[in-house]
Amino acid sequence: MIVRRSQILALLGLLTMAGCQPAPPAGLSDADRAAVKELSTQFVQAFLAGDMTAVGQTYAENATLLPPNSPGVTGREAITAFMATFPPVTEFTTTDEVIEGFGNLAYVSGRYRMTLAVGGGVVDSGKYLDIRQRQADGSWRYLVDMFSSSIPLPAPPAP
Repeated sequence: MIVRRSQILALLGLLTMAGCQPAPPAGLSDADRAAVKELSTQFVQAFLAGDMTAVGQTYAENATLLPPNSPGVTGREAITAFMATFPPVTEFTTTDEVIEGFGNLAYVSGRYRMTLAVGGGVVDSGKYLDIRQRQADGSWRYLVDMFSSSIPLPAPPAP
């Protein structure tokens, strides 16, 4: 088999081009993970305080909230108004179980538990999955937030 100089040059060119591909975005740093986790803490503290303006500030301006049994809510102002419809909460905890991401995006999944100050203290627990985005100022905010209860719905009344 005769290998021509032009074939060798073409192969070297292809190998060189393959080596020039941009590196994939770096994963989250420890500082990013801590900042993403801190956002969860800010959200919980504001929610427990009943400060829905502060809750709204944890969302990006163009964020989307995907609550259960309800249409999606888009935009910080609309999310703040939606959150203001919640009854007072006497207990609320979140546990971020997975924090992954790259560049300016992180995804987080976890569990929550809350006690609503209605009807003798209704307890709810469930799960969440959200995408968080680093903002131009370096802060992290919710970009897409989805949560759902793990409590089964009550059985429908008998006919």
